[in-house]
Amino acid sequence: MRAEFTAVIEPAEEGGYWAICPEVPGANGQGETIEETKRSLAAAIQLILEDRREDALRGLSQEAIRDIVAVP
Repeated sequence: MRAEFTAVIEPAEEGGYWAICPEVPGANGQGETIEETKRSLAAAIQLILEDRREDALRGLSQEAIRDIVAVP
């Protein structure tokens, strides 16, 4: 699945860059270059979303319907 998120990137005082994703609270990244920072942020987003999915699915009843919904 491919999804797009907003990356807010700013220069870090100590050099390099840091970034946050407003759509995924807690997701942040850092790096020496903008591309490295974006990769770091993408990894953080992926980890957070996977963790949230696992938490949500844990303990669901047998009657629960699990399906996919696409958001354009």
